[in-house]
This record gives sequence, C-alpha cells and structure tokens, in this order.
Amino acid sequence: MSAYKVLKNQKFVSGDFSIVPIRFEDRMDILEWRNEQIYHLRQNKPLTKHDQDHYFKTIVNEIFDEDQPNQLLFSYLQDDICIGYGGLVHINWIDKNAEVSFIMNTELEHDYFSKHWTLFLELIERVAFKELEFHKLVTFAFDLRPHIYEIIENAGFRKEAILKEHCYFAGEYKDVIMHGKLNKSDVVNQ
Repeated sequence: MSAYKVLKNQKFVSGDFSIVPIRFEDRMDILEWRNEQIYHLRQNKPLTKHDQDHYFKTIVNEIFDEDQPNQLLFSYLQDDICIGYGGLVHINWIDKNAEVSFIMNTELEHDYFSKHWTLFLELIERVAFKELEFHKLVTFAFDLRPHIYEIIENAGFRKEAILKEHCYFAGEYKDVIMHGKLNKSDVVNQ
C-alpha cells in the first residue's frame, strides 16, 4: 500500500469501512464511476483508460512523497473492496483548510447514498481535524442533487454560500452550494 508522507496514520476505520491512501488497483473502477457521474463533477469529458493511467502515474504518484500535497486522495473500502473514493482537495496549508470530495460506486447511490456519505465524512474528518489539525473543511456541490445537503448538514456542516448560476449543465446555469465545518477542538483552543 502506498503511504502519504504527511500522515502518521494511513488507515482510518469505522466498522467494516475504511479509507486508505488511494490504490492504483482501484483506478479503473474510479474511472467508471466518474464517467457515470460526470454531471455533478468538475470534469468536462469522459475519461479514457489512457487519461486515468496518466493521471495516476504522474499526479497521484507524486503526492505520496510531498510534504504539503495539494490533495490527499483515498480509496473508500468495505471489507477491503473499493466502493468509492474521495479525499481532501484544494488544500490550503497556510490557512489549514480543504475541500471534501467524494463519489461512490454508482450502483450504491440509490439505496446507500446517505449511509456512505455520512461514513466517508466521519472518516475524512478524522484525517483533516485530528491527524492534520486543519481548521476548516468545505464542500462545493452543484445544485443538482438536493438530497446531499441534509446529509452534509447532519454531519455538522453549515451552508455558507450560494454561488448563483456558477456552473453550466444541460443547457442552463445552476447554482453551487458551499457548506463549511470548523474543527471544534481547534475553535475551543483559540
């Protein structure tokens, strides 16, 4: 398993579920899910196998050894089988904040969307708030899946901004909803 130089712990566990540094072996499942869910991602065309291999070999391989990578990506596992991936992206090491990113196996979305989003948020908060001692996490969601907001808010995130008509989808402009969550232990210490 690859390891992030910046993290002391490499595996974060909740019951049968865990996140580990993104695994090369999961790249084609991730490609499939990203292409199936392209409508809510910042991705303007379907990925090819070549695109994915190139991304993993050039971008992903580099972040493991960086002192302050701009992203930390994780495979989200159930009993060691990858069922999603996500992480901390657009990391700002000076201000100690990052954006949370997550997608799951498309087949799980209908029945288990809330369960897996909730579990992933719990695990990624351990990375961000406990391991890295970040001050804040944010989410950036195109206003295409309104059911996601309740999940995010139930995890303690608060709506901070609506970026009006910020993305173009299916012939019309859509809003982007941003939520944020502060590290409670960090706030207490100030």
